[in-house]
Amino acid sequence: MIEFDLPQVFTEEFMALIPKQRYVLNELMSRGEVQSYSLALDRSKLWMVAVGENEFEVMELIDQLPLSIYMTPDISELMFHNTASLSLEFSLN
Repeated sequence: MIEFDLPQVFTEEFMALIPKQRYVLNELMSRGEVQSYSLALDRSKLWMVAVGENEFEVMELIDQLPLSIYMTPDISELMFHNTASLSLEFSLN
């Protein structure tokens, strides 16, 4: 799990990268490399659960994010990550 500290002031350059950030995140989520992504209501922090073999792989994933140059990551290794959506999925086949 990565906790990102965001800048206190969002510059025009930062704001201009948000659509690209969302696109990249959607791609990473569709490939299963990112499991979840959350933004604090006050926009001071982001939380992301990513899948990687080690911290180096996770850092490479973070480097793909267009806003990574504005964010300070703090990586914590998780034993597991449960979500209601994963627990409640079932096949119609």
